[in-house]
Amino acid sequence: MKPPKPQLKSGPPLEFTPSSWRQRLWALIPFLLLPMHAAPMEWESLPPVPDAEGFAAPFAGVSGGALIVAGGANIPGDKWKEPIQKVWHDDVFILPSPEGSWQKGGRLPRACGYGVSVTADDAVLCLGGSDASQHFASCFRLQWTGDRLTSTLLPSLPLPCANACGALVGRIIYLAGGLETPDATTALHTFWSLDLDQPGLGWQELEPWPGPERMLSVAAAHDGSFYLFSGAKLKPGPDGKSIREYLRDAWRFTPGEGWGRLPDMPRPAVAAASPAPWLGSALAIFSGDDGTRVNFQPVRDHPGFPKTTLLYDPATAIWTEVGDLPFSRATVPTVIWKNRIILPNGEIRPRVRTNEVWTAGAK
Repeated sequence: MKPPKPQLKSGPPLEFTPSSWRQRLWALIPFLLLPMHAAPMEWESLPPVPDAEGFAAPFAGVSGGALIVAGGANIPGDKWKEPIQKVWHDDVFILPSPEGSWQKGGRLPRACGYGVSVTADDAVLCLGGSDASQHFASCFRLQWTGDRLTSTLLPSLPLPCANACGALVGRIIYLAGGLETPDATTALHTFWSLDLDQPGLGWQELEPWPGPERMLSVAAAHDGSFYLFSGAKLKPGPDGKSIREYLRDAWRFTPGEGWGRLPDMPRPAVAAASPAPWLGSALAIFSGDDGTRVNFQPVRDHPGFPKTTLLYDPATAIWTEVGDLPFSRATVPTVIWKNRIILPNGEIRPRVRTNEVWTAGAK
């Protein structure tokens, strides 16, 4: 993403006073702070997933060289009536190549979405999640052989959990936060790990981050550390339903060193694309819900989530908010496929999913 080029206009000679120099310096700061090696992005569309609605929070990853998108939830009927009728799905879709066509690859063990998915060992690991009535602790592995999809069990999570975030650091999966039940009014303050070289040991409970409990956060993995960004804290409202507090704090966990707090984010990015991919010299968080339109009415006219990218440079500990994305998105997984970033489906605004698949690589 490149900063916009200044527009050159003819006019009378400029008078440079100390005051005007200070004004121009402050105007340049956002561009001076842009990570030096953050690669410009070029977004393109891949074939849409063959479902008219598309899915929020599907599992997604790579196996057998193919892109896999599985499960998730949508609202196929009237999106604006109350209460809404959300439907969870068990379909598995396979895209063998970027130039190919989607095909049905079978079904999940059950309808499920809002879990965490990690690509490892030529398989998509599907962790936790939910359906219309419950949250799950069970985990499983999806593997595509080119003509057949297999599913095998993994160790279960310590608790049922949906709306968590997670990432693979080396050979260890880390999973943070989430909700234990559909009607929970408090998020989990849990941090778990699974060593893929010793799966028989099961999930280990680790010391959680020092900040508030949360759900729908963004995870990242870089240089041997796990990162935790944003998310929403919950509290019960007057009617007993949960109220969200949108968080801007950021944390880094390094094995053997523990947790350290990072500078706060420029804005919340609840349910943004996760895990955040590495982009040049920065971790990139695409779109997400910043909470500024949480009570927007009427809901059907909601303009969508922010179309900006948050870049965090670990070397300088500087945040930068840049650009205009060609989409807004929440509840969407991030996949790295053929050295490109893939964002399959997700929400474009409350209650509205999309079957779009976006991809980006360095120009």
